[in-house]
Amino acid sequence: MSLRSPLNRDVPLAQPGEFRPLQIGTLTVDPPIVLAPMAGITNAPFRSLCRRFSQDRCLYVSEMITARAFVEGHARTLQLASFGPDETTRRSIQLYGTNPDTLAQATKVLVEEWGVHHIDMNFGCPVRKVTASGGGAAIPVRPKLLQKIVRAVVKSAGTTPVTIKFRKGIDDSLLTFLDAGRIGEAEGVRAVALHARTAAQLYSGEADWNAITELKQAVRTIPVLGNGDVFECWDALRMLRQTGCDGVVVGRGCLGRPWLFGELCAVLTGNEPPPPPTLGTVLDTMREHGALLAAFFGEKNGMQQIRKFTGWYLKGFPRTKHLLPAMHMVKTLADLDALLQELPRDVAYPEIALRARRCKDGSTQTVSLPEGFLECRDEDVCVEDPAEMDGG
Repeated sequence: MSLRSPLNRDVPLAQPGEFRPLQIGTLTVDPPIVLAPMAGITNAPFRSLCRRFSQDRCLYVSEMITARAFVEGHARTLQLASFGPDETTRRSIQLYGTNPDTLAQATKVLVEEWGVHHIDMNFGCPVRKVTASGGGAAIPVRPKLLQKIVRAVVKSAGTTPVTIKFRKGIDDSLLTFLDAGRIGEAEGVRAVALHARTAAQLYSGEADWNAITELKQAVRTIPVLGNGDVFECWDALRMLRQTGCDGVVVGRGCLGRPWLFGELCAVLTGNEPPPPPTLGTVLDTMREHGALLAAFFGEKNGMQQIRKFTGWYLKGFPRTKHLLPAMHMVKTLADLDALLQELPRDVAYPEIALRARRCKDGSTQTVSLPEGFLECRDEDVCVEDPAEMDGG
């Protein structure tokens, strides 16, 4: 039996033919679900887990990599940009940068030498070190620069589809999402995605799904994807129906819950989702995740990566918090195994965990921008790319 929060108790399953497959250039995504690129999260091991639970039916985007660091061959960036052995189709990567020439160069290498099937561009990252460099969510403030960057990447990508992801704007007094969507459409991107919050909001409050509706009404010839507050599979159904968008981008809701993609595939095709996992199944998944990270990054670095996931996997389960300090210090798979064996396996999945906030707190910010950035909005001049920005 499926588990629902009170918010979604009455949401009906999809009807036959209610939702069309998502078409992004030559890529067909059915059902129309995309794993959001998340720094430090959506590396090859995590993508592999999500792919397994959904039987490889969704689109799984890598975490953001910096174009300049990629072109210069920084080892860490090259590793983050790499794909797992199970990623033979729909290789998808998110690219960050502010310099059109560097972005075009990186795109050419990714397409021609790395066999990438889809490039997503980051125009929504609200992190201070990104916006203070004139990147991420700052770029749409300068529409001519946005246009120049998108045009360069689309041209360099050739037949490989390019998409762009952005936020509503800097804050409520400076909204840029409609212009960003129209620019993307005019310059040949194959889809646009909106995280329905401003950069100032970070991840606080509720996502403004009405903005997704507005964007869908403004951008008519390419798919519009919605992102924000998809914590349960039923949220995706509500978003698609309420906004009329063409697909759903899933971010924080899947942290410590890669099986969410299996649930999404079920309900969007008119089927009941599988029953929620018991604590034992959650522990097995966490252990599998740790093993994948160790194989990809090496055991030392892999265990450093799994530490942050442990609290997300155990979110809401009673009598597990006492182990978190030790889990946040694991150094080997054997350490992790020993801790997991201390927990019972037959505990039901807690309803409170369905909508529990993961990864980000409820804080807001004053967005940091380069000096004079707002006074020169008509310029198409970029702030020089930093060499290292991955993981922000």
